[in-house]
Amino acid sequence: MNIIIIGAAGSGKSTQTARLKSKVGIPTISIGDIFRKEIQDDTELGKNIKQYVDSGRLVPNGTVIEVIKDRISKPDCSTGFILDGFPRTIEQARTLDKIVKIDAVINLKITQELIVKRLSARRICKNCGEVYNLIILRPKRDGICDKCGGELIQRGDDTQPVIEKRFMVFEKQIAPLLEFYGEKVLLIEATCKSANDSPEDMTKQIVKELEKMKIIG
Repeated sequence: MNIIIIGAAGSGKSTQTARLKSKVGIPTISIGDIFRKEIQDDTELGKNIKQYVDSGRLVPNGTVIEVIKDRISKPDCSTGFILDGFPRTIEQARTLDKIVKIDAVINLKITQELIVKRLSARRICKNCGEVYNLIILRPKRDGICDKCGGELIQRGDDTQPVIEKRFMVFEKQIAPLLEFYGEKVLLIEATCKSANDSPEDMTKQIVKELEKMKIIG
């Protein structure tokens, strides 16, 4: 099964992607993670990508598509994959449509108010990058990462004005994609109704819809 997962920052996309991966046993492909790894390894691709990132420009669609094509051709994707962070534009979605068959697109729905509450409560490990939330995903010890014992910090851009602006930009960008996949009857919507909704609640919604579409049994 080939799945796309869409969600604004703070919607729980990373958490749901990890949970879905463990349930269906297919790899997660994050274009952001791939780019960061290429830059870290100082590859030719990484140097090319870094030029765009450092200047605040978007990486060209051609480059992004080639990276995705290469990744989904790997042996671990032979039974499917979960795309996280791609496609972001209609052009990318249409090109992807010519490369591979997508079985479902999961949209994590959440209001701006809840996004602000969640991201304001987000804490990230200074050492390993593990993400926590003081409302729904607290660490065992205050201010300390469960995974590595590192210090938990709040990102400088996790403030209400910045969060609201990012959310509005995301909503504008994602609307054409939702229409595109909605017309193809591939869209699944899982809704977060409260800041106290647990990640498991969202996972249950997603699994139920995938079962309805007979994508998982």
